[in-house]
Amino acid sequence: MNSASDPRVAIVGAGLGGLACARVLQLHGHSVTVFEHEASADARLQGGTLDMHAGTGQVALRAAGLLDRFRALARPEGQEWRLLDPATATVLSQEEPGDADDDRPEIDRGQLRGLLLESLTAGTVRWDRGVSGVDLLGDGKRRLLFSDGTTEDFDLIVGADGAWSRVRPALSDATPGYTGVTFVDIGFDDCDTRHAALSRLVGDGTMMAKAGSKGLFAQRNSNSHIRAYIAFRAPENWHRTAGLDLGDTAAVRKHLLTVYEGWDESLLHLLRYNDGEFVNRPLFALPVPHTWEHVPGVTLLGDAAHLMPPLGLGANLAMLDGADLAHALVTEPGLDDAVRAYESVMLPRSAEAAKGCAEGLDHLIPPADS
Repeated sequence: MNSASDPRVAIVGAGLGGLACARVLQLHGHSVTVFEHEASADARLQGGTLDMHAGTGQVALRAAGLLDRFRALARPEGQEWRLLDPATATVLSQEEPGDADDDRPEIDRGQLRGLLLESLTAGTVRWDRGVSGVDLLGDGKRRLLFSDGTTEDFDLIVGADGAWSRVRPALSDATPGYTGVTFVDIGFDDCDTRHAALSRLVGDGTMMAKAGSKGLFAQRNSNSHIRAYIAFRAPENWHRTAGLDLGDTAAVRKHLLTVYEGWDESLLHLLRYNDGEFVNRPLFALPVPHTWEHVPGVTLLGDAAHLMPPLGLGANLAMLDGADLAHALVTEPGLDDAVRAYESVMLPRSAEAAKGCAEGLDHLIPPADS
């Protein structure tokens, strides 16, 4: 991209991929604005722990000049993984990282997002600026439509706005579909003291137990927190079918204990004693492959481009997308050349990853008839 003319670039969404893109652009002297519908960086909790892969997420962090700061926060011991027998809670298999193993160290999503936000020029992110859509203007400009009725024109609009992207319809008619699997999200605070037995069961990384079309997964986070997921195949409206109000924690707990009847009591601790509510998270995915005909001045990254089941690839690919797009914008001779070059790499890469994640989900939580 010719640095003599600094095109107006808008990134919609202040998630990991959008922020990585903004950071790399700024490192190379290019201006960029990020629009985020949330009111502030602290408007909501940012989710659990992420493993940053050496070949994807860490590549993006290196391009962003943040790899050393990431390593100072990351938890290499979090790469530990163990599979337990659901009926007895005995360890069936276990992997422990070596002393120098940093292939997939863990970091809390909120910590990683904070690291990226702190690296940006003040004012880069415009909070409380929800986007409702994109207009393709006849003069080659692209117009962002904001939820408050205002508009702004840009040379390039990057949709980094997640599963239900408001930018995606400018490129594709695809919408996410329910995978058939639901995760119910739970958490445990001060686990080393208040939930010591569970803490030992989970270890330093990830613990899983699964049988048939259901499983329990728990992950160590920082600050003595464990985040866990109750995973099962069910209709998207399973709670309505069961006559449950998701806000009625006692009723949800009773129902889930029935679903997992016969599992070892140490695993059922996850269902009996979680802190806070049960958060329903049905898993959605975009069609595989998800592609589109190139449209000048608009592109997508991360979940907006390739929403897939959460099996450790989504955040890594989003960050690599962001870094790759920024690199193309910095190195290619023109704006459209840059977007085409980026899409020619990102689309086949994401299609392969999404196919693998779909197969992985079927292996992890198999359909009832498999």
